[in-house]
Amino acid sequence: MSLLQSTNPNVNLAEQELAREFNALAHPARIQILRYLSSADGCCCKDVVGQFGLAQSTVSQHLKILVDAGFLLMRQDGQKSRYAINQEALQRLALNVNDLVAASETCCRAREEQI
Repeated sequence: MSLLQSTNPNVNLAEQELAREFNALAHPARIQILRYLSSADGCCCKDVVGQFGLAQSTVSQHLKILVDAGFLLMRQDGQKSRYAINQEALQRLALNVNDLVAASETCCRAREEQI
């Protein structure tokens, strides 16, 4: 069982998936990579290395984590792998975060009314 899988029976698969996505975003370099790729029409690992000056192995690992989380799409282009933003995955994450915020606002309003 991975660290992100809960043994708590009250944690559903959607919550586990959201935790996995947050974990994928939990490194500043991965946020930078997503921002960079948002303005690019797909690029390869070498392009990201050149942009941020990180080691190729480091960039490859960050890209793999983002692909595994579904935030990036990868396709083979000859010898290279090309990466692009998965807009649907980011939109789904935004909706889940908005739901979380809305739930907390509802809870806070209910608490304020009790006071």
